[in-house]
Amino acid sequence: MDIFEGLKQQINGKDIKIVFPEGNDFRVLGAAIRLAADGLLEPVVIGDEVAIAKLAEENGVKADGLTIINPATYGEFDEMVASFVERRKGKATEDQARTMLQDPNYFGTMLVYMDKAEGMVSGAVHSTGDTVRPALQIIKTKPGISRTSGAFLMVREDEKYIFSDCAINVNPNAQELAEIAVASAKTAEMFDIEPKVAMLSFSTKGSASAEEVTKVAEATKIAQELAPEYQIDGEMQFDAAFVESVGKQKAPDSKVAGQATVFMFPEIQSGNIGYKIAQRLGGFQAIGPVLQGLNKPVSDLSRGCNEEDVYKLALITAGQAAMA
Repeated sequence: MDIFEGLKQQINGKDIKIVFPEGNDFRVLGAAIRLAADGLLEPVVIGDEVAIAKLAEENGVKADGLTIINPATYGEFDEMVASFVERRKGKATEDQARTMLQDPNYFGTMLVYMDKAEGMVSGAVHSTGDTVRPALQIIKTKPGISRTSGAFLMVREDEKYIFSDCAINVNPNAQELAEIAVASAKTAEMFDIEPKVAMLSFSTKGSASAEEVTKVAEATKIAQELAPEYQIDGEMQFDAAFVESVGKQKAPDSKVAGQATVFMFPEIQSGNIGYKIAQRLGGFQAIGPVLQGLNKPVSDLSRGCNEEDVYKLALITAGQAAMA
């Protein structure tokens, strides 16, 4: 079954609302209109109703069936301000909250926090920081997880893999890398991918010696202790993780080598480069980043996304909400 057909079945009938703070961008608006027409979820689009209707008309569609919320005229804005001030625990005054909540990402995140919606998709216009910051301040991470992370679903015909962390953490330490590995294994399961997690390095099982190698080896041990139910192994080079014959040669006792489905990069530089090489040279579709570890799902689009990317990431976000 196609991965997104599976997600559609997973969320069907669950009455899931997903917030789209960037209703002034037609890539986002077009995806929201499609999702509403397909009856898969209820899009909640943030923006001015007149401007959104005009944008839709200019592109030959109608936004009549959408739920559109304008922060400037929102009837429950005072309640939202009070909730935000309470959540920030003295870090924002009421006046500051009123100003901050005019920002569509803060406003949209508060809708999720207040259970007015189950998840949010942003980032077509805004930077990753603008999308993630409100989520970390308001929704926050799950117990036992010190930080969020960003995984990509990589798809090419029948092949599907998880690449992580390619978007959020610049240089995680061993503990953080281990937490991200476990979260990425859980993300793989959402897409019906059997998680076999390779902790990537330029070394395989001690073939090289450096601080960078030691970090990955330590992270592997911690991840194995955190989640013994998953197959997690490392440190290993990409070819040892991916190519069966190389895996047998370099790590013959490993249950992951040559069979990996989840690829954990040691820091963001290699992760970002790696997924873009697979995307641009390898012909893989890179969907995400899927933010992991938050109490409620918030997804961050690439600013180079198209309407189809928005549509699919919304399905993934709804799938995360359905699994919560």
